[in-house]
Amino acid sequence: MSGSSLTRAEPGTGSAAPARRGRFRPPGRVRIAGFLIGVLVAAGIGALALWLPQRSNGQTSSAEPPPEWRRPAVSASGLAERSGVRLVRVAVTAGGGLLDLRYQVVDPSKAVAVHEARTPPAIIDERTGLVDDRLLMGHAHHGQLKAAVSYYLIFENTGNWVRRGSEVTVLLGDARLEHVIVK
Repeated sequence: MSGSSLTRAEPGTGSAAPARRGRFRPPGRVRIAGFLIGVLVAAGIGALALWLPQRSNGQTSSAEPPPEWRRPAVSASGLAERSGVRLVRVAVTAGGGLLDLRYQVVDPSKAVAVHEARTPPAIIDERTGLVDDRLLMGHAHHGQLKAAVSYYLIFENTGNWVRRGSEVTVLLGDARLEHVIVK
């Protein structure tokens, strides 16, 4: 053999090796394809999140409420006669996550029906038919209702289904008031 020997170079000796990056960086086309796939997956998850609550509710796109929520339709003045309350407003609050229903007691003896278990309050979105009966703080009222005093019910608006300008049906006591514009 010709006297050449192979030896291992020690760090800091020998020829300079090219600097290695700590991460592998794929070519531009692969990065773009990965980004587009990520956007499509995110869009699919978003669409699924919007579709599932409506699908799991078992509701179809109809303004007709399910049988357990059917109550006689009344006018604004009829609501006061039948349930003893006057609807003040329904408004979206808390960045769209809550619905604030305000009502004023006209007849305290009739207004107790608003808090009876057999006629729980609810809001029905007329566009989708979704029934919102999830109250944030419960629905029982303690103490005597007083005439000319305004009270409130706060509903959860999960998914922001009801928006400002939406038309809803309000169920209070044994009556329903249709086509209420949400503020």
